[in-house]
Amino acid sequence: MKHHWWLLKLWRFRVTGLLLVLGVTSLTILLSTYFLKHLGESKDLNEKSKQKAQNSRQKQTVAQVAKYPDFFEILRSRRHNPPPVVFLKTHKTGSSTVQNLLFRMGEKHGATFAFPSYSYQFSYPDKFEADFVDELPEGSSQFDILCSHMRLNMEELKKVMPPNTIYITILRDPVQTFESVFSYYTFSIPAFSLAKEAAKTMENRSALSVFLGTPESFWDPKSPKNGLGKNPMSFDFGLDLQHGNMAWSANLTALVETFHLIMIAEHFDESLVLLRALLKLELEELAYVHFNTRSAHSITSLDETTKARIRAWNHLDMKLYDFSLKLFQKKVEEYGAERLKRDVDLLRASSSKIRQKCVASKNVSPEELEESVRPWQPDSATILGYSVQGNLTKEEQGFCMRLVLPELQYHAHLMTDLCKGKNEWGHVCSDLEGKPLFISKSTEDETWLRLLA
Repeated sequence: MKHHWWLLKLWRFRVTGLLLVLGVTSLTILLSTYFLKHLGESKDLNEKSKQKAQNSRQKQTVAQVAKYPDFFEILRSRRHNPPPVVFLKTHKTGSSTVQNLLFRMGEKHGATFAFPSYSYQFSYPDKFEADFVDELPEGSSQFDILCSHMRLNMEELKKVMPPNTIYITILRDPVQTFESVFSYYTFSIPAFSLAKEAAKTMENRSALSVFLGTPESFWDPKSPKNGLGKNPMSFDFGLDLQHGNMAWSANLTALVETFHLIMIAEHFDESLVLLRALLKLELEELAYVHFNTRSAHSITSLDETTKARIRAWNHLDMKLYDFSLKLFQKKVEEYGAERLKRDVDLLRASSSKIRQKCVASKNVSPEELEESVRPWQPDSATILGYSVQGNLTKEEQGFCMRLVLPELQYHAHLMTDLCKGKNEWGHVCSDLEGKPLFISKSTEDETWLRLLA
């Protein structure tokens, strides 16, 4: 009897334990189902929140741009005058686009430009000297902007510009820079011209490929005209290209760090945002079009072997670019990545609005352009330009003409008052070969000058 009682008790314990296990298991399944469901909902909610935030940011960008007053009001009013600026205009890096921006900024605020006393370059390829600058105009107390082509000499620059001057420049991937330099100056740089002649005797070989095969056989370092034929950006920086040693690296570091901003062409819009903060510019003043765009047949496609050879031949430019890129990335971090992204969005929206208002057609072949907006054409490449929209007010037309005005025309326009009367033939200024950059007696020039008035 007692034995049966213990068996019954043991059976009850087992049943109770089994029920307890089943209950815990069921509760676990229910809780897991609950949390998985709400986790999915939370994830979906998070994705929706992100999308909503992104949409909100885009709408905010559009709304902010839409709130701007008519962008031509930038010609009439501004809260701050920019500080004095020196822009080292490097070759084939996008520098003409930045120069146009500075031309417009300076002209609007009546800045005094430091122009070359002869031509539109400071006796390039000689290193810059203070004597290369034309005299300070009557009524001006200082030079405000210097942005014409030169080979850098910082000591001489400081003799010309005020102590509070901001120094800026722009660099580009050395591979793309060198391909562009070679295309643009094939007949101007003796080393490139020799390679071009040699390529005529070889089938299916571009002049660039022939040059890079044995560059030392074409390049004479003693010829000043070959300056851009190797490490062109370093040459513009005035660096010693014959000795890539520790002294060169020390000079590079000291020189680069004197610049308040080194813009990077591959991060052009980000560079403009940083420039805006540095010069306290209005957003509309950063509107731009890309200048000196080449036609497709003027661009040489590069395979990996050619790229490697370009890097090897321009190894000092690689050091300069890599070092400057790291400095640029530090400035981005200091500015704030999210803040920068937001401001880049605003810049692009604003610039797009202005381009739509101003530009009728882009990448227009030179023969289809009026002389007033036709870029200078080298013998070895075709440079495309822009046509301006019709049905614009006089003020709008003046703004839009300036936006697309090529370097030589804008340079000549700004130099008119400085150079007028220096030539009995009515030439305002002339280039290195004595050819007029601008002829005041020309009916067509008078027409576009009225548009700029």
